[in-house]
Amino acid sequence: MVEPTLNKNSIIQHWITMADNDYDAMIDLYNSKRYNWTLFLGHLVIEKLLKACYVKHNNQHPVLSHNLLKLAIKSGIKVTDELQLQLDAITTFNMNARYDDIKMAFYKKCTPEYTAYWLNQIQNIRLWIKERLTE
Repeated sequence: MVEPTLNKNSIIQHWITMADNDYDAMIDLYNSKRYNWTLFLGHLVIEKLLKACYVKHNNQHPVLSHNLLKLAIKSGIKVTDELQLQLDAITTFNMNARYDDIKMAFYKKCTPEYTAYWLNQIQNIRLWIKERLTE
């Protein structure tokens, strides 16, 4: 449970504010052609918004996870097949790897076209989640 001294709405707003800050940085990175970092931050944007949903739905702090599908399900979001595929793909942008060869493979994958496609998907999912948060 969210501690009584903490305001549920302020916790939700914290996650939204942090996601919005990351969103601005994501756009800056995209404009500077830092595509791998663009998508990494895109993952964080969606993760933080889903954590806001988690707090709203469960009245407790979110689970410690970077898995977007898991967060969405635990937040009570009806996950379509399409959304599942998108969340699974975006989860892979969270480079938790310490190995340079794995990071380099992701870097090479992040072409301008690939990044533009996923940036658009992230923007659409971001707006969709934000709508859920105002319901």
